Amino acid sequence: MGADLAQGVDTLDLEQTITFTKYIRLVLPLDGYVFWCAATMVGPSALFGAAGFNRARFNQPPNTVVSAPTFVCKGSMHYATDVRQEEAETYAANRMIFTSEYEVNDLNTIAPGTLWIGTFDGRRFAFSSRSSWYKQADLWHYQGFAIYPDMETQIIDDFAGFDSVSVVVSNSLPAWLALNGYNPPWGFGNPSLTLFPSFLSPENFEPPFATVHIVPEGTRGLALAPLIGPTSSHSQLCSDRVRITLWGTRNFNALDFVDCVNQYSLNTGAFGLMNNPVMRDEKRTQAEIATIAMKKSIEYEISYQQSRMNTIARKIITSAIPNFYFSGGITPTPPTPNNGYVTEDGMTFYVTENGMTFYVQEN
Repeated sequence: MGADLAQGVDTLDLEQTITFTKYIRLVLPLDGYVFWCAATMVGPSALFGAAGFNRARFNQPPNTVVSAPTFVCKGSMHYATDVRQEEAETYAANRMIFTSEYEVNDLNTIAPGTLWIGTFDGRRFAFSSRSSWYKQADLWHYQGFAIYPDMETQIIDDFAGFDSVSVVVSNSLPAWLALNGYNPPWGFGNPSLTLFPSFLSPENFEPPFATVHIVPEGTRGLALAPLIGPTSSHSQLCSDRVRITLWGTRNFNALDFVDCVNQYSLNTGAFGLMNNPVMRDEKRTQAEIATIAMKKSIEYEISYQQSRMNTIARKIITSAIPNFYFSGGITPTPPTPNNGYVTEDGMTFYVTENGMTFYVQEN
């Protein structure tokens, strides 16, 4: 059956080929928004750890393994177009189906931080599923939708004009993401829970972790009008309804998180609590293994100043801890406070009195 079907595919595709381009997941630390940038714009060192097989081992140099930024695949492509009319926009949804005579390994072995985008007939698309596979037929069907027009802003082919310093969201999300680095010396810090924006958690991420969902219709103004400052600054007292979902946590972890949020609100003033939130147990089932997941949720009603979110987002950047890996050797001159030392690749590093801050100058 496979041989006969392969001849049919060859007749339909007329030796057609599809070019796929590799894109790398780019997450803005300001508010967790996800963009995809072309792999050709990212240096090989930035792709380190992009897949499970090239993770660094302790006290071992990295062994960077990256695939080519593009690959060409032979097969038959067909699509169907539906025009969708919605409240905010009218657009065409193109469902793409690609039939190949062999399994496309590059589409199966990609890491969660990578994405292959193909181009056909002026349309860019990505696959979300592989279905209708039958072993005797020896054909592989990949399906997905062409990139919607409103999603084209999330695909970056050129960093020129790309704004990486402004917050995208208008709600309190940056304040919640700042909890990832909240660890005061007196305790009640984040109990090793990584928070992600809702719908933007990494694929197949293993618990424990948490997601922050700010109900869109739950954002409302508390002040009658915004305050406009002398430099055209905009500030308004608002409120959000926030639902935090915790995965893989036990009761003591969940209650530690509640204490962390209370302490964070008291110390930073990033937001104030308007309700009496309590932790709830949720039910997430999977019939194949006849059990339920360790899932909890808690809902907050908070008040905050919208103008404060930019300040909090900048604090997230300044408090980040950098990791350095030097491909060239370092001269034997020992570093001293405020004195630099030069690496073999012409980079000068200055060590401050704190011993942890580096100033990098490329000769």
